[in-house]
Amino acid sequence: MSNIAWLLVSLGVILVGAEVFVNGVEWLGKKLDLSEGAVGSVLAAVGTALPETLIPIIAIVFAGDAAGHEIGIGAILGAPLMLSTLAMFVTGIAVVAFQRRRAHRTKVVADYTTMSRDLLFFVVVYAVAVVTGLIPPPYRSLQLMIAALLVIAYFWYVLVLVREERDIDDDSEMPKCYFAPRKENPPLLRILLQVLVALGLIIAGANLFVDSVSSIAVLYGVPAFVLALIITPVATELPEKFNSIIWVFREKDTLALGNITGAMVFQSSLIPALGIALTDWQLTTGALLAALIALVSAGVLCWELKTKKHISAPMLILGGAFYMLFILRILHNSVFLEVSAVNTSLNIH
Repeated sequence: MSNIAWLLVSLGVILVGAEVFVNGVEWLGKKLDLSEGAVGSVLAAVGTALPETLIPIIAIVFAGDAAGHEIGIGAILGAPLMLSTLAMFVTGIAVVAFQRRRAHRTKVVADYTTMSRDLLFFVVVYAVAVVTGLIPPPYRSLQLMIAALLVIAYFWYVLVLVREERDIDDDSEMPKCYFAPRKENPPLLRILLQVLVALGLIIAGANLFVDSVSSIAVLYGVPAFVLALIITPVATELPEKFNSIIWVFREKDTLALGNITGAMVFQSSLIPALGIALTDWQLTTGALLAALIALVSAGVLCWELKTKKHISAPMLILGGAFYMLFILRILHNSVFLEVSAVNTSLNIH
């Protein structure tokens, strides 16, 4: 089977996994008596964040050298960038595409309390994680203290969401559970099995996608840095995008956005804490640029939410512009470095 065919298969596997996952996670939230905010921002977000979370852990723990640490730090800071820009862009496009069947058209009417908390938490905590990367090595103990505070902050966030009053759909509005379609009240074990199987499909599909794209990149001579910087992160964020598209189509905006903002919270607290603990956490210019753009993009959404009490599709789509700004800057720097290297080589000869 050709690489392109495997690419299409991988997308199909991720899409099926995402559909089964959103169905299972809604039932899991109902079974555990959780609010929509907790379902979207904790259960769905953490579950679909697993593929991109594994990349920095593998790079840092198993590579163990300076290059592995650099890749790991880049992946840790790259995930929030993708979520706050490209994932928001895709969600905005979905809102526009489905606006005729949506009661609120291009308005994304998600739970205000959950969304404002998620975005504000992300901006503050991620900024702290980034500033920690500017602390000189002699103050390593201060970095480790901040890492501990990031972990505590995330668990406080989860505790607040779990304690919220349940507001997820009642029985009449819940879809049939795929692993127990004939049961009005499916058993918890069936629901957990469905969620785990869906996560397995999502992770397998994402890995197959990366492998297929890597083969295509080699076949057509795509530079390795383009693959590492652009294509692989897009693949690992596909689960969040597919989940959000499905929920936008069903007018479940709190789940659609919470799936992304909850992943942003997870990727801005626990994962940077891991990076701080396992590396020297000294950030490069490129890493700082990625973090700054992620913070600005999230800040714009937070501002609109605070002023208008909702987020609009155009503001979500604006995230795509922030992402393109980052890509253009990185490409410009790469071309500049290549030209400088060629000129240096010519001068030597």
